[in-house]
Amino acid sequence: MKNINNTTEDVITLAIETSCDETSVSVLKNGRTVLSNIISSQIEQHRKFGGVVPEVASRKHIENINQVIEEALKEAETTFEEITHVAVTYGPGLVGALLVGLSAAKAIAFSKEVPLVGVNHIEGHIYANFIEHKELEPPFIALIVSGGHSHLIYMKDYGEYEVLGRTRDDAAGEAFDKVARALGLSYPGGPEIDRLSKIGNSDAIPFPKAYLEEGSYDFSFSGLKSAVLNYLNSEKMKGNPINEADVAASFQQAVIEVLAEKTLQCGIEKGVNQIVLAGGVAANSGLRQLLSKKCQENGIDLKYPSNKLCTDNAAMIGCVGYYDYIRGLKSNLYLNAVPNLKLGQRF
Repeated sequence: MKNINNTTEDVITLAIETSCDETSVSVLKNGRTVLSNIISSQIEQHRKFGGVVPEVASRKHIENINQVIEEALKEAETTFEEITHVAVTYGPGLVGALLVGLSAAKAIAFSKEVPLVGVNHIEGHIYANFIEHKELEPPFIALIVSGGHSHLIYMKDYGEYEVLGRTRDDAAGEAFDKVARALGLSYPGGPEIDRLSKIGNSDAIPFPKAYLEEGSYDFSFSGLKSAVLNYLNSEKMKGNPINEADVAASFQQAVIEVLAEKTLQCGIEKGVNQIVLAGGVAANSGLRQLLSKKCQENGIDLKYPSNKLCTDNAAMIGCVGYYDYIRGLKSNLYLNAVPNLKLGQRF
């Protein structure tokens, strides 16, 4: 094995991400410089089902993985012999999908005699901000919102996290997708809701905002989702026309107000001057605008990645893998997929 403590030369990371329905491979130099970030999306395959079908996702990963690895190396003008280590997502995610990426990463690490570094997918979303903002350093508050996760995190240092809040039921992105489906919008629903909200009245329908008990930083969106579905069913039964743009805008406003308010209060309580957004819902224009306004009013700097780095990608996994690698953390070749991996857990 190569000496993992030798960081005087450039560290070249090959990263693999297959936690859901994107087959992605990236090559990075020293953690924050992306040499390539190839993403093969399966959106078209899953759109006809209205959501991700795990078995279909796994098969597509098997079909795509080798080609995506080759393309990432080619674009980075790098060979396997130049790779310092391999970083790979091992959870959370769909178990079959995770196993495809893990198998490929293990094969490369074993055959090229380089270390394997297992990465938590949720950490990856946070670290996307390090790629986008080279000057960013901990500590800060991170709001991670995606199809499967809603977390409020206090990041003390690289690899050191305090979970302040998480979803108790539906994640924010999951609620977006379910409401979009009820409105007859195409998959993925989040961008469609965001698009439609721009022409709707966010005050048209008083949907509930779940702040939960005083002092709690947890989230709950199942009640809001149910309220939207009940409203749609009620209006249809009455024969009333439904203004889809108003429904989308009112629903989105109910979500982003809770997200923004709790995140800001977290930042104030912890006394930080930085807040970062992460995850697929971090691309939502309404959330960005509202949280930007609140942060500006309170002298807090808000950062978020470009849209490509908000969604699942291997570059963010490689960034985490780099910082774990230089800290001497690595995984053995018995590393298995952990579908419900929690932030801060290591296997």
